[in-house]
Amino acid sequence: MRIESDYLGSMEIPVDALYGIHSLRAKENFPDTTPFQIEWYKAMGLVKHACFLTYMEFTKALRGDADISKKDYLLIDDKVIDSLIKASIEISEGKHYDQFIVPAIQGGAGTSINMNVNEIIANLALINLGDKKGNYNQIDPIEHANIFQSTNDVVPTALKVATLQLLVVLEESINNLRFKVEEQEKKHRGSLRLGYTQMQAAVPSSWGQLFSTYSEALSRDWWRVSKCFERIKVVNLGGGAIGTGIGTPRFFIMEVVNQLQKLTNLPITRSENLNDATANLDTFVEIHATMKAHAVNLEKMVSDLRLMSSDISDNQLSIPKRQVGSSIMPGKINPVIAEYVISVSHRVYSNDQLISGLCGQGVLDLNAYIPLIGHALLDSLKLLISANNSLMSNMIQGIEVDTNKANEQLFLNPSISTALLPYIGFNKAATLANEMKSKGLNIFEANESLKLMENSKLREIVKPENLLKLGFSLKEI
Repeated sequence: MRIESDYLGSMEIPVDALYGIHSLRAKENFPDTTPFQIEWYKAMGLVKHACFLTYMEFTKALRGDADISKKDYLLIDDKVIDSLIKASIEISEGKHYDQFIVPAIQGGAGTSINMNVNEIIANLALINLGDKKGNYNQIDPIEHANIFQSTNDVVPTALKVATLQLLVVLEESINNLRFKVEEQEKKHRGSLRLGYTQMQAAVPSSWGQLFSTYSEALSRDWWRVSKCFERIKVVNLGGGAIGTGIGTPRFFIMEVVNQLQKLTNLPITRSENLNDATANLDTFVEIHATMKAHAVNLEKMVSDLRLMSSDISDNQLSIPKRQVGSSIMPGKINPVIAEYVISVSHRVYSNDQLISGLCGQGVLDLNAYIPLIGHALLDSLKLLISANNSLMSNMIQGIEVDTNKANEQLFLNPSISTALLPYIGFNKAATLANEMKSKGLNIFEANESLKLMENSKLREIVKPENLLKLGFSLKEI
C-alpha cells in the first residue's frame, strides 16, 4: 500500500492503483454500483489532451515574448506536459477504465469524475517518466493534470463531446432503420389491407401506406437529431469555475476549444456567454426531448407490428421468430424484439423526466447534478442506437405480408362498402354492408344479391390503383 494525503487526512491506496485519495473517498462516499459511462470517460481524455496541447502553445507564446519571458513565471516542464499528453491519449482510447472507480450516481457536481481522471493521468505520467505512482511532488493531479481547468468546465464539455459522438451514431442508426422500412413500403405499395381506427375496421388502405407512416416518422426523427448538433456543440471550456475565467490565461480561454475541435473533428464552439453555459443545462433537456420523440415513434411502430403479428389477429403480417419463448409451453415464440424496443422507450421516458427535473435543480452559477444528468442522457442515446439496430436487423427486414389473405379479408369486411359512397350513397352502402355482415358474404357476392351496381363497375372501383387514390374527382363517378 502507499499513503496519500489531503487536508482531510491520509488514506492507504493500493500500491499499483492509478487512482488516488480523491477517487477512493468518492468511492466510499457514493456506494452506487452503476458504472460511469465509458464514452464520457474517453471524452474526458480528449478534453484533457486539448488542455495540455493548449498549455504547450501558451508556453511557446510566453517564451516568444521578450518582455514576458524575463518575468519569473513558473512553467511546467515540457517533459511533464509531454507525459501528461501521452497519458490523456490513453484515457481517450478507453485504456485504464478499470481504474476509474467513481460510480455514475454521485454528489459533488462532477469533481470526483475530474479528480479520478486527473489521478489516473498523473500516475500514468509518472510511470512514463520512470517515477513511482503517488509521487505527486513531481507530477500532481491538481497542479499539473488539472492545469488551467475546473471540474465545472471540463466535465460538461466532455459530456457534450461524448453526446456529439453518439448523436452521429444515432443519426446513422435512424437512417439505416428508415431505409429498411422504406424497402417494405416500396415492396407493398400496391398491396391492399384494411385500415383500422380505434382497433376497429375502418376503410381500405395499403401495406405500403402503413409502412410509409413509420418511414415519415423516422424521417422527422432524423431531422430532429440533425438539429441537436447545433444546440449541443456550444461548450464552456476555459470558463473555469463559473464561467468568468478567473485564474485562467486569456490565451488559454481563446485557444483551448479550437484545439478540442481539431482533436475531435466535431463542430465544437466556445459559448459567447460562458457563465450561461456553466449555469444552465436546458440544452440537455432540449435534445433529450428529441430522444423521447424518437422513442415514442419506435414504440408506436413496434406496438403496431406486434399486434398485427399476434395470435389474436388474423396473421396477415408475420415477424421473424428470434428465440424460444417459454420454458414450459412448447413451440411458443414471443415478440421479443418489439418488447425490447418498448422497454427501451420507457427507459427513455423515465430518463427524460429525470433530466428535466435535475436540470431545473441548478442553483445560481452551477448545477450540481450533471453526473446523473449526463449518465441518463448517454444511457438514452446508447439504448436508442441499440433499439434501432436490433429492430432493423432482427425484425423489419424479415417482415412478411400474406397479400392474398389481406385481400380476402378486405373484401369480406363490410367496411369496404365505404369505397362505394360516391357511387351509391350512404344508405345503399349501409344496406350492402349489412348484407355482407349478416350473411358472411364478400362485397361481390352481396352486390350480386342486391343488384346495387354492375359487377364490372364494382370490380373497377375496388382495384388497388383506384382504392388507393387520394380522394375522387366527379369525372370518375
